[in-house]
Amino acid sequence: MAHLVTLIPGDGIGPEVSEATRRVLDATGVEIEWIVERAGASTLEREGTTLPPRVLDRIRHSRVAIKGPITTPVGSGFRSVNVELRQALDLFASVRPSRSLAGLPTPYPSVDLVVIRENTEDLYQGIEFERGTPEARELRDELMRLSGHEVGEDSGFTVKPISVTGTRRIVRFALDFVGAHDRRKITLGHKANILWFSDGLFRSIGRVEAEARPEVAFEDVEIDQLSMRLVRDPSAFDVLLLPNLYGDIVSDLCAGLVGGLGLAAGANLGWEYAVFEPVHGSAPDIAGTGVANPVAMILSGAMLLRHVGELGAAARVESAVDAVLSEGGVRTPDLGGRSSTDELAEAIRERVAT
Repeated sequence: MAHLVTLIPGDGIGPEVSEATRRVLDATGVEIEWIVERAGASTLEREGTTLPPRVLDRIRHSRVAIKGPITTPVGSGFRSVNVELRQALDLFASVRPSRSLAGLPTPYPSVDLVVIRENTEDLYQGIEFERGTPEARELRDELMRLSGHEVGEDSGFTVKPISVTGTRRIVRFALDFVGAHDRRKITLGHKANILWFSDGLFRSIGRVEAEARPEVAFEDVEIDQLSMRLVRDPSAFDVLLLPNLYGDIVSDLCAGLVGGLGLAAGANLGWEYAVFEPVHGSAPDIAGTGVANPVAMILSGAMLLRHVGELGAAARVESAVDAVLSEGGVRTPDLGGRSSTDELAEAIRERVAT
């Protein structure tokens, strides 16, 4: 039976890297029925929204999706499609691996990290109040009444909710992930020394849940110290468990350790649905030039294959990426080469197909 997969090409370079990924995944011989849907800036003018309701309906039907990068129109009043997808489908866990690839010159030759990021709470939940609005003034007055803190009249506000329920499930997800993927240790990042009631809650629930799973090594580290240690010796870490904002930033840092965002795959997972995506943005400045690096989305496709149980095919895709990059003859400009998106995708596709 074919796997039903919703494909959202995205904006900018999204359609180019999406098509490259589809070719590579089809070359594995795994039967996939693709449902193509549009979201992002490309639908805004035509449909008046960046995320048409039918896109969510399609993903709920297929249960699995892969998307290219999507542009959030600046100053338009529209929220990030990525954030909307995660909240609408309750994709509470972001999984972003960073692994050194042979043949690419980086400061650290043997990085093998996974960032697990809580995906639905924290500052990205979208509870914001614009400077100068009646709501912001009312919140300012309420904060003064409740806490005695006087906030400037010209302030904007973003609220940082972190719940016991949300924290418990992401910690349990991380503990299960370690066991299922033969990892060795979880490092929980926080700023509990300053943010007592949000990051402090994240840390305390993490500690309680970890105590019930003594077979998994666990530590918690303040996020600033964690960042410093990461760039000094990334081999000291294995799985990093982080609240939403820190996870976004640190996963990009980890991508930089292994060669950049063009190599960074990602998955957004919930109990029911899964959406896979490259970590990088839509790069509109190079859209249509044929030089975008498709590796991050191809590796996201490998994660998708593994998720639907096609373990052998996933391993073949990853091995093909490793082999092509190791040989060095076919690389896009961001990797120091002169090859096009199509040339790199075709080289990987040929490896997968043989």
